[in-house]
Amino acid sequence: MDNGVSAGSTASTSTLGNIALGLTLLAFGIGHTGIVSGVSAANSVSLATYVGGLALFVLGVLEFRGGNGFNGTAFAGLGAFWFTWASGADGKVSAHAAGLFLVLFALLALTLAVSASSGVFGQGTYALLTLSLLLLAVGSFADSGGLAKAAGWVAAVSGLLFWYGATAALAHWPTALDKASGSGAVAAG
Repeated sequence: MDNGVSAGSTASTSTLGNIALGLTLLAFGIGHTGIVSGVSAANSVSLATYVGGLALFVLGVLEFRGGNGFNGTAFAGLGAFWFTWASGADGKVSAHAAGLFLVLFALLALTLAVSASSGVFGQGTYALLTLSLLLLAVGSFADSGGLAKAAGWVAAVSGLLFWYGATAALAHWPTALDKASGSGAVAAG
């Protein structure tokens, strides 16, 4: 690519990244809740690999290239999370190793929640992601299906909020909790 040619608007990669993150979280969360008969978290592996993993990672690289370090970190870091989670979802690791993995990525989500400059809406979505990962980690350590189900609900709500934030940015809808009046994008840091 010629350096004089734009790699695309960071607003459009931010919106697409939030949609990818939202849809992946929604599928992952619904799979853990058991609310849809015959659908489990393992059924979201393909979505997590390609949409949440590869696509989100590429969008993170584009965000870095466009000068947005927050979205670059969020999308590339969470892309690595989804790709790695999908790779180990078939039970190749122990429950404690899975719990540790979730705690480590909960730390990334916490960093994103604390450093999101997009206001309460953006911070809240990352805080819910952090909470879902922590609940799932504790559920892994304690072998608790109830905690995994609770984590699924929190992840699904977080996914809906990421999706809504991206949709609001495209449709120019307000996000009542957004402190930047012109920006509806959740991950804008």
